[in-house]
Amino acid sequence: MLYRIAGQYKTSYEADHALFPVRQDAWLLVVILALAWIILPALADDFVFQALLIPVLIYSLAALGLNLLTGYAGQLSLGTGAFMGVGAYACFKLVTIFPELNLFLAIFLSGFFSAAVGVAFGLPSLRIKGFYLAIATLAAQFFLIWLFEKWAWLYNYAASGAIQVYNIKFFGVYVAGPNASSITQYYVVLTIVTLMTAAAINITRGRIGRMWKAVRDMDIAAELVGINLVKAKLSAFAVSSYFVGVAGALFVFLWRGAAEPNLFDVPLSFRVLFIAIIGGLGSVMGNYLGAILIVALPVLLNIVPGALGIPISSSTVEHLNVMIIGGLIILFLIVEPLGLARFWGIIREKLILWPFPH
Repeated sequence: MLYRIAGQYKTSYEADHALFPVRQDAWLLVVILALAWIILPALADDFVFQALLIPVLIYSLAALGLNLLTGYAGQLSLGTGAFMGVGAYACFKLVTIFPELNLFLAIFLSGFFSAAVGVAFGLPSLRIKGFYLAIATLAAQFFLIWLFEKWAWLYNYAASGAIQVYNIKFFGVYVAGPNASSITQYYVVLTIVTLMTAAAINITRGRIGRMWKAVRDMDIAAELVGINLVKAKLSAFAVSSYFVGVAGALFVFLWRGAAEPNLFDVPLSFRVLFIAIIGGLGSVMGNYLGAILIVALPVLLNIVPGALGIPISSSTVEHLNVMIIGGLIILFLIVEPLGLARFWGIIREKLILWPFPH
């Protein structure tokens, strides 16, 4: 019985609301961390780092930021890609204006610029919600992409209109730029994503998280019991945009290496939204499950048919990827709206009872 809970007693309120109510959950987290920090880096090559591991972590962080806003606070947003762009351009300007600035500090500071922009575009949430709020954030998406294209100062007046990441060292080791190794970039991304995930768990389990959930479930009732809706909604936009901005900085500096404004266009926003929906809204772990599926799917579609001797073109792979993702979204919305995270919850409940049926 893998999840045997016999003998695990709770004798206090704190124990009843612990992060790991079942001891096996803590051991599972240890296994996941060992897998991420030790086993996978030892077995992976450059292709696995660049095509799977690094993008999974970055997309997971971006989806986590969106999930804090939509899954926990109930505020719809279709401008995630643009807020990632704010973080990326802010980080680029910080390391350009202050060449001696630590890259870690620049990445974390870039999130504040994204948070400020997120709060500005989150102001309509005080008067509108639902579909109308989604349209307002979509307008932010178009405006910010236009700004990235037209404000030449953001990309240092480069003729190409793109931002290019140069070689950046940290304690004598290249962590960004053409000379940085994939495994170094992976560990930098993993460190930041781990810290941000721990922060998100603490936020959602604390007073702020409970305030967001109350607004999500019924904002009028939340206001009647004393919750300040202005503070709740704007704090959700600020924290969400901060996470998304940090993900945008990682997206460019520790994975892509360069970026044009159209990289942060609507398709990126929808990809992050798909990850959040498939993984499960209102779940931290679901973002990782959704990112693994979305990122690994096109890679598998490229590799598996060739390994089986089935010729398939890259355009066909792209069409199949879009069709499968669309089908999965429809399937999850019908069968299990809470996504892959709920599937894991069902499996966990079965394991607690196994091998008995009830």
